[in-house]
Amino acid sequence: MNTQETKGNWNEMKGKLKKKFAILTDNDLMYEEGKKDEMFGKLQQKLGKTKDELNKLIEAL
Repeated sequence: MNTQETKGNWNEMKGKLKKKFAILTDNDLMYEEGKKDEMFGKLQQKLGKTKDELNKLIEAL
């Protein structure tokens, strides 16, 4: 998967997450190369989920 496909897939996932969790903002879901762990850490804190719970939630979308 190339960078363009990754960004496209993430944009779709981002929309689904925002729909499911109205508390999330674009800044919470901003994907930057090399900062995936940082973004997931912020999401964990904001949603009160573990890393495994968050991964399962995203996979289920």
